[in-house]
Amino acid sequence: MRHLYRSDNTVKKLSNSEIKARLIFVVGITLSFVFGISMLGILYGVLFVVQPLQPSPTDEAFLSILAPAFMALLGLLGGVLASNGLRDRQDKEKGNTDD
Repeated sequence: MRHLYRSDNTVKKLSNSEIKARLIFVVGITLSFVFGISMLGILYGVLFVVQPLQPSPTDEAFLSILAPAFMALLGLLGGVLASNGLRDRQDKEKGNTDD
């Protein structure tokens, strides 16, 4: 974090684009982490936990809820990252700067 401090030990004020970049990074990492841990949990449950031949109605309901939840999470992650790139490109084309 050496770039945040000036030689007189005062904190440098971040520009809007730097704040936006850090926010997108944190949101992207958090959503990726949640998605990855969830997928590992489901894979562990499918591969290493003994399953009965006939799944219970509760398990079927749980799995039917998980599919749309993961699709929404994956869509949200893709949307956040894609919209960030599109918005930056539009700002460059217009010649606008946040600094």
